[in-house]
Parts: sequence; structure tokens; C-alpha cells
Amino acid sequence: MSDSIRVAGAVLRRKQVEQVVGLSRSTIYQRIKDGTFPRPVSLGGRMVGWRASDIETFLVNPAGYRVAASPFDRAHDDD
Repeated sequence: MSDSIRVAGAVLRRKQVEQVVGLSRSTIYQRIKDGTFPRPVSLGGRMVGWRASDIETFLVNPAGYRVAASPFDRAHDDD
């Protein structure tokens, strides 16, 4: 993995993520919907990015990656 994504707190934009993980935009967003790809973080306005640490975790085991449920998600399971 390149040194550029090892910077603590680094955020990658979509095109960078596509290059690093080797997936297309549509596949990334489908996998986000399925819970098998890290969720993006808002950078303001309509801009989003991904934490480099989340992408590194994904790359360890792409086939087995699952997004951990947030406390907010669990709080609304009964709705």
C-alpha cells in the first residue's frame, strides 16, 4: 500500500479509493448499501471521502468485510 494512505487521519476521495481497491464507483456504492464496504464520511456540501484506516481494514479481507453497526443503528432496530 502506498505511503500516502498511511498518513494518520488521512481521507481518500472516491477516485483514489477506486484506484486503491480496484472497484468501480457503482460497485463501491452497491457494497456500501450491502454493508460490505466502508461508509464514506461527509467533507462538507456534497463532498465525501473515506478514512484511509477504513480502506486499509477493508483491504485486509475484502470478501469478509462487514460494516459494524453503530449504536444509532441498534437504537432504532425496533422502529
